[in-house]
Amino acid sequence: MHFLINCTVIASEAKQPAASPLSFKIVALNKSMDTTQKNNPLHGKTLEMILTELVDFYGWPQLAYLIRINCFANDPSMKSSLTFLRKTPWARKKVEELYVESLETREKRNSRS
Repeated sequence: MHFLINCTVIASEAKQPAASPLSFKIVALNKSMDTTQKNNPLHGKTLEMILTELVDFYGWPQLAYLIRINCFANDPSMKSSLTFLRKTPWARKKVEELYVESLETREKRNSRS
């Protein structure tokens, strides 16, 4: 995480002890991560959190149908699926895309209720 901090050093107008003749005033603090990640639905979500939500929403059989990955279809488990997804970028991308789509689906369902 990177932060951009602009600082200026100003001479202290108040009487300070001899050990610290200057005080520092932070003029601006710009947290660039807040502005770049504001609309990213994956920001702050771990792969485990994403997969858990997908399994809760779809279940393993439906998840295996939507994303053709053997670890979802044959004796699925969180551990084996997470191991595979961490080592396989194309599969992780498909899971992340499905997660974003499922968020949109859930938002539509909730707005109708």
